[in-house]
Amino acid sequence: MGRDVPAVEFTRDDRRRYREKVRACLDVLARMLAESRFDFDRPLSGLEIELNLVDDAGRPAMRNAEVLSAIADDQWATEIGQFNLEINMPPRRIGANGPGALEKEVRDALNHANDRAQTVGAHLALIGILPTLRESHVSLETLSANERYRLLNEQIFAARGEDLPIRIDGVERLDTYADSVAPEGACTSVQFHLQVSPATFGSYWNAAQAIAGAQVALGANAPYLFGRRLWAETRIPLFEQATDTRSAELKAQGVRPRVWFGERWITSVFDLFEENSRYFSALLPLCEEEDPVAVLDSGGTPKLGELTLHNGTVWRWNRPVYAVVDGCPHLRVENRVLPGGPTVVDIAANMAFYYGLIRALVDSERPVWSQMSFAAARENFQAGARDGIHGRQYWPGAGEVPISELVLRHLLPLAAEGLDAWGVSADERDRLLNIIEGRCLTHRTGSDWQIATVERLERSGLDRDEALRRMTVEYLDHMHSNAPVHTWPIDA
Repeated sequence: MGRDVPAVEFTRDDRRRYREKVRACLDVLARMLAESRFDFDRPLSGLEIELNLVDDAGRPAMRNAEVLSAIADDQWATEIGQFNLEINMPPRRIGANGPGALEKEVRDALNHANDRAQTVGAHLALIGILPTLRESHVSLETLSANERYRLLNEQIFAARGEDLPIRIDGVERLDTYADSVAPEGACTSVQFHLQVSPATFGSYWNAAQAIAGAQVALGANAPYLFGRRLWAETRIPLFEQATDTRSAELKAQGVRPRVWFGERWITSVFDLFEENSRYFSALLPLCEEEDPVAVLDSGGTPKLGELTLHNGTVWRWNRPVYAVVDGCPHLRVENRVLPGGPTVVDIAANMAFYYGLIRALVDSERPVWSQMSFAAARENFQAGARDGIHGRQYWPGAGEVPISELVLRHLLPLAAEGLDAWGVSADERDRLLNIIEGRCLTHRTGSDWQIATVERLERSGLDRDEALRRMTVEYLDHMHSNAPVHTWPIDA
């Protein structure tokens, strides 16, 4: 969840002081890592889900303020677009029946919120990109009424000095420009958090990076944008482009993008925060009153506000998180690669696959990141987003193989081992991993169902716009059934 910021005009002095504070925070973090001042004895997992709002016809409903008021629950918050919402589930341990208990809690929360949303003429939709979204729905006028989004928009466009090009070559082609960051609101995701120790952070982050390609291929659920069929998970290139502060000249010079996969394996969480400080200028140079050095010297726990705010404006697909809870600091890996939906049980299956697989990889005697290049992991990620479950990816010992073969033969057994290590019951393990297996055997993800359904509706004589609308309405019916997406009918 993004941090709220006040309305303010930034000066050159603000930027200088902010840079100095970020560097001071970085020095303090290095001291804290050396002195092991972190909570990790009882690691917790967390979950954030971003959703869309639609009207009765399945089109975007610009009503998040009204819906939030109707829900009246602090777990819920705005996202960048007026047709977006976000829910943050309380952190918990991964245990015997943890996935099932969380699944029920999420379903209950979403059902309650949807009931409340209907009182103001809206419905919740768990989907990576809303298929009925059009360019007219994403503009300055449709940004949420939160000062953070206005400031981000101003700072990104001040850095660019020109409109944002959005160009995606897929099955069809999108070539357009945006005059605000509002297209980012088209991208809704599910984010998994895992609290880890400083000593193991590097391994968990590396493992998350190594499997990101398989994750996005198995979870693809965003094939359409502005009426065009593009990538299996179009959310990936869209998000990368919709917040890009670089002009064409800066790209040619090799300046890093703010939505970033990264460029190397790491040994410490410090590597990531240091890269953020070294490569990226401040977007929101807001200084806190806290003196982190003085707080640490006095035996306290600094919040490192400038460092964490800066980290929040570098959108890594696996992001480091530093936070202080009840006076005790902790570190988390925030996994951001997956789209919303299609159902809560699909999200639970994706979660089980992720947590199980990274645990097994971290526990292995020979880390997978010592056997494959970082470039191969990055290429897997792009291939997974572009081709989905029908693509091919590289894995050490297997070579370049179809993603379904890679998952069935290599990754699912590892995920099962990892869930056992977390203490998840065999019944829960098998129930959820069988959903991943089912997707591989049927070659059907949320994206595949959407594409097949739109093609069926177009064959019946509907134009693309109406086919997407009808498909969205059908999708919502199946979403509420909570049946895994690979079991949804496509010939209805």
